[in-house]
Amino acid sequence: MSVKFGPGGNSQSFYDKGYKSTLQAPEYIKNMGLDAYEYEAGNGLNASMATLTAIGEKAREYGVSMSLHTPYFISLSSVGEDKRLKSVEYLRKSGAGADALGADIMVVHTGSAAKISRRQAMEYAAQTLVLVDIMLAEDNLRVKVGLETMGKVNQLGTLDEVIELCKLSKRFAPVVDFGHINAREQGALRTTDDFKYLFDRISKELGGEYADNLHCHFSKIEYTGMGEKKHLTFKDEVFGPSPELLAEAIISLGVSPTIICESDGTMAEDALELKEIYNEYNKHKKKEEKQNRQEQSKA
Repeated sequence: MSVKFGPGGNSQSFYDKGYKSTLQAPEYIKNMGLDAYEYEAGNGLNASMATLTAIGEKAREYGVSMSLHTPYFISLSSVGEDKRLKSVEYLRKSGAGADALGADIMVVHTGSAAKISRRQAMEYAAQTLVLVDIMLAEDNLRVKVGLETMGKVNQLGTLDEVIELCKLSKRFAPVVDFGHINAREQGALRTTDDFKYLFDRISKELGGEYADNLHCHFSKIEYTGMGEKKHLTFKDEVFGPSPELLAEAIISLGVSPTIICESDGTMAEDALELKEIYNEYNKHKKKEEKQNRQEQSKA
């Protein structure tokens, strides 16, 4: 396994270079030197299954790993039972779309905890996910449900909450958004060990395979006391988190995550920069290891 890098959706440069359709995204991704792409359906999955299948075929042709981000209006923890049941149906459609794309995982926001206690929100989310698990089995959909860590204080989706919900089924997996965690926890990702802790905790609670093959989101995010405010680009020097620290953590742990960059308009460019940072750090580590072996052999 190797670390994979790619954007969530299309950068402005995608259109500036003359591309017009997401059907062309796999070619664009490959030409950029990237190998992953997250299809963004945040405002609803409106493309036909034929179109999604065609995109999936292009992704396989260019060696691009696919994932899908489900609609933002899904709420697993809604107070209204009708809204929770509708969310199951939205995920049914998303699951079929993800299978058409050849996506291994569909990313889901767990919902809000603004109007009810976090415990009640967790109970609602768990009830909904049990129905989702049954639905996926009935429809013979193979895609995993990726439960994302969220960036706002009043949202459900701390790492602990995501881990707890993932224990409901082997179909569920954590999606760690490092920018969200950093924003929610007021700049908490300050050292390499802070990043490593997230992988280590997932490994301890869910198993090593979850940490080894973690699906991740990364972007620099501006935040307030209530958490996430807006996504930024890598040019920002005020807010984090640091791509260098993430690269160091991944190399130190020897894990192989897929990292989807969600920068504001420069997601592909920043994904490539993150990949280059990772490759440079990895090259430096291998050089050090080689020097250490040579010194040990001389001794």
